[in-house]
Amino acid sequence: MNSPLHKDSAAGGWWELSLYEQLGNVGSEVGRALRWKTRNPQIAQGAFERALDLMDLTLDDPRHRQSVSRLRELARAREVLVDFLAGSNEYQSTDDSLQRYFDAFAVAAALARERALLKNPPV
Repeated sequence: MNSPLHKDSAAGGWWELSLYEQLGNVGSEVGRALRWKTRNPQIAQGAFERALDLMDLTLDDPRHRQSVSRLRELARAREVLVDFLAGSNEYQSTDDSLQRYFDAFAVAAALARERALLKNPPV
């Protein structure tokens, strides 16, 4: 899928990020969409579109194509996100459940960075 908003991100390093980092970044856009959905729907819509764009780049990442279960999880996360923010909420998601899901990846990315720094401290 060619992403209209972040079409150069794959070449610019999106596929260099870990899955945790990728989904943590998606979560940042999801958080923006959730925070703005009642206050300014235009801003929320933009964040939602960016989140979908990043999810599509993540789904296109060749590393994730090696695992059917990983692809299934990523596709389901995208489906739940669309269902909640643009659909009828058949999965009965909440702002909190979506935020918790994506925050877990941001926390995992931060812990991985911390572990890497402990193994190889800057000089």
